[in-house]
Amino acid sequence: MADGSHHSNLTHWQERVDLAASFRWTARLNMHEAVANHFSLAVNEDGTQFLMNPNQRHFSRIKASDLLLLDAHDTSTMDMPDAPDPTAWGLHGSIHRACPHARCVMHVHSRYATVLASLADSRLPPIDQNTAMFYDRYVIDDGFGGLAFEDEGARCAALLTDPKVKTMIMGNHGVLVLGDSVADTFNRLYYFERAVETYILALQTGRPLRILSDAVASKTAAELDDYPDQAGRHLAELKAILDDEGSDYAS
Repeated sequence: MADGSHHSNLTHWQERVDLAASFRWTARLNMHEAVANHFSLAVNEDGTQFLMNPNQRHFSRIKASDLLLLDAHDTSTMDMPDAPDPTAWGLHGSIHRACPHARCVMHVHSRYATVLASLADSRLPPIDQNTAMFYDRYVIDDGFGGLAFEDEGARCAALLTDPKVKTMIMGNHGVLVLGDSVADTFNRLYYFERAVETYILALQTGRPLRILSDAVASKTAAELDDYPDQAGRHLAELKAILDDEGSDYAS
């Protein structure tokens, strides 16, 4: 794996490597969308400086050294030659400005999450362990107002001020997941898509759902919250697979 020594001018190297790996794996899971969608990671204490993918680069090609280092308070950001995607700046910039607890932010239009976001009732009932993981830990945005430029980004950020809320089901749009690190956030994104896939497939049977009681769903969610280092191991294993394959993500 590249140790970053030849990128001595680039800061936050390990964070860059982790984020690059998460882009590569999201593409492999077919949860990306063409050259759209964005992940960001805060790198300073108040969360206002953050790494994000460059404008309209395919997730499967993103390298650690490609990531932009942006400042949420820099009003000249969109005038720079390597300016980010304007909707990415609108959404992620707004969240990093308003929600210092949102260390990492991942937004995709993945297949099953977007199906859920398209239903009149976008709630995710606890019908298995994966769906229970999100019990009482998500918010549904019912106010989609078009592409996520500054106003729409600020509106979304206002729904994420409760640190308990780690997932936003974006009605008519997709999903947005928050976390403490790349590993924590990617793991949540992965499990959300799995959970919603189970739910959508269960709905397609037309048969009654076996919904967990509130007590058991709440207990299961708490147990999964405290499960030891699953997220860290998940990302470490994915990076090991990429390394074994000779991937250039960490360059």
